[in-house]
Amino acid sequence: MSELAYHAAPVTSRDSRDLTSRAGRVAAMVATVVEQHCTPESGAMDAVTFLRDWAASADPAGAPTHPHVGSPLQRVVRAFSLTDEEVDLIVLAGVPEEHEGLATTFRSLHPTGEPRPTAGLAALLLGGGRSERTRLRGMLSSGSAVRHGLVQLEGAGPFFERSIVLADELWSALHGCDAWPTELTRVASVGTPPGMRAWLDVAEVQACIGVIRQGARALIAVPHEDAVIGRARCEAIAAAAGREVVGAAVSTIDERTTRLLVAHATARGGVPMIVLDRADRRVGVPLGDFNGPVLVTAAPGSLEPPPDRALLRVDAGPVPLGAMRDAWAAAVPGLAGDAGVLVARHPLDPTITAQLGRDLAVAGRALDPRDVSKAVRTRTGASLPPGVRLVVPDVDWSQLVLPPDSLGQLHAAVNRLAAQSTVLDDWRMREHTQATRGVRMLFTGLPGTGKSLAAAVLAAAVGTDLMVVDVARLVSKWLGETEKNLAATFEAAERTRAVLLLDEADALFGTRTEISDSHDRYANLETAYLLQRIEQFDGLIVLTSNLRQNIDTAFTRRLDFVVDFPLPDLPARTALWRRFVPEELGSVRAADLDLDGLARIYPVPGGWIRNAAVTAAFAAASTGEPITQRRLVDAVRREYLKTSTPFPGEPPRRRDDHDR
Repeated sequence: MSELAYHAAPVTSRDSRDLTSRAGRVAAMVATVVEQHCTPESGAMDAVTFLRDWAASADPAGAPTHPHVGSPLQRVVRAFSLTDEEVDLIVLAGVPEEHEGLATTFRSLHPTGEPRPTAGLAALLLGGGRSERTRLRGMLSSGSAVRHGLVQLEGAGPFFERSIVLADELWSALHGCDAWPTELTRVASVGTPPGMRAWLDVAEVQACIGVIRQGARALIAVPHEDAVIGRARCEAIAAAAGREVVGAAVSTIDERTTRLLVAHATARGGVPMIVLDRADRRVGVPLGDFNGPVLVTAAPGSLEPPPDRALLRVDAGPVPLGAMRDAWAAAVPGLAGDAGVLVARHPLDPTITAQLGRDLAVAGRALDPRDVSKAVRTRTGASLPPGVRLVVPDVDWSQLVLPPDSLGQLHAAVNRLAAQSTVLDDWRMREHTQATRGVRMLFTGLPGTGKSLAAAVLAAAVGTDLMVVDVARLVSKWLGETEKNLAATFEAAERTRAVLLLDEADALFGTRTEISDSHDRYANLETAYLLQRIEQFDGLIVLTSNLRQNIDTAFTRRLDFVVDFPLPDLPARTALWRRFVPEELGSVRAADLDLDGLARIYPVPGGWIRNAAVTAAFAAASTGEPITQRRLVDAVRREYLKTSTPFPGEPPRRRDDHDR
């Protein structure tokens, strides 16, 4: 290996210089061991020469006895209580990472040609005697560095021929570089948005902040359905304690994963944060004997309490409306004067508000509240789950033909949503009565009676969008999938603050079954989960059902309004016919139209009347003729055929028709 030459790389920091110096000292020790145990005929002298040349360049002044305070190596040593011999073991495992010539040298010394030091080489560095080998075996089996996943033995050969391998990318992290292990999905920093002060002052949050400041052995759980909000809360806690988080998103939690995250977080001086993707069962967080704090955010109910450390659980929200106003004012400074309007229309978590602020900042023009609503729609629409669509309603109250009682309940629902801040916060009724935010409504009635139209009118009345959910596409035969779909739907609705319409929701809200197998048991769990999410939703949610008796009474007890949509009576049917075939059509209407007669003989829902009017209009347009009575009757007959319902016959002709 005499053809290999070492060229010193530029040193950029004290951390890197000190670590390279320690590697140089270990390389010199390896050279001495090789010289003592290898014959000149083996060609090992080339390796000795290279190792000593590199060591002299890497460690000209002599490696420090202990890593300097604040360095990544010192953080790892202190956090995991490493001995000096374990530190040397870590450095030995990292030496091949310092230079390609070193990797080649170690490959020549390895029995299977790997560019790694072996346990046998480490034993020789310790002295090579029986007691040193026994001590090394203990270190590599159950020592602190191994228990915490900093180093491990790899290979299937005899113990002392196995490779000593450093945790993935840990050597670069000890150099102060922002290297990241390939098997962990790193989560980017969300940051602490404006508007979090009130939440940080909550006693439970302050306790978590104190735990991080003390470096106590504890698991801090911040459950939330939205992982972005959960992450932001974790970062806010750590920032209030003067620390940063180092986080990874995982779908399953095992000891190897948590050890690797903890090692990298420790080297960076950060607090480990685990972002757990949705799990179909409760899972634990195996942290071994790590003695510091760890943050974890996951869906509510996903975590198993740890048996070996303190558990602190803090509610992630919601934040007060005043904090939401501050967040909007900071996110969109040009609309600070409209912050109250924005909160009323989009009472979002400050984390989401900050994201929208970044979206709007690139507009390059003056903004108004409508631009904010469009940004909310764009960001939410990009992540809508299957079976969910966002609709911009273009209807008003005048389009509803309903009995006074039903119409009055719809108006009351809008008024309740507008007044909830006054009643629940200002009058403190939430504290006194445990009342919840939001409005929960059930619309019952046959298809075509106006349930979906009424939901659109409500959305338009409160100045937001309508999120229509195809319940059939949400319900899955696979255990746990329905809950995941529901959670994604509610997350999207919470972000956009749209009126949430679960149309024909009998599949989810039907009467719970007797438990005969595991699927029945899980279906009941889905019902309980859905009930919980409905109670937590602080917007307006509408459930529709064709038959009221299909709905579980556990749901109806928790609903704020149950609105019946009956078949329209004669005056209502007459009004509907005149609305869908209005006089404003002029010459498009034939002279023989008898809309009153159609209303009398056909007791059908408004949806049928609308469909018949549209069908007759297209038929007339195709021939260039006006809409006639005959075309309307034929169109109504078609509606009856769709449902296999007997057709009542044709209405009697008016006297003036006979005269003609």
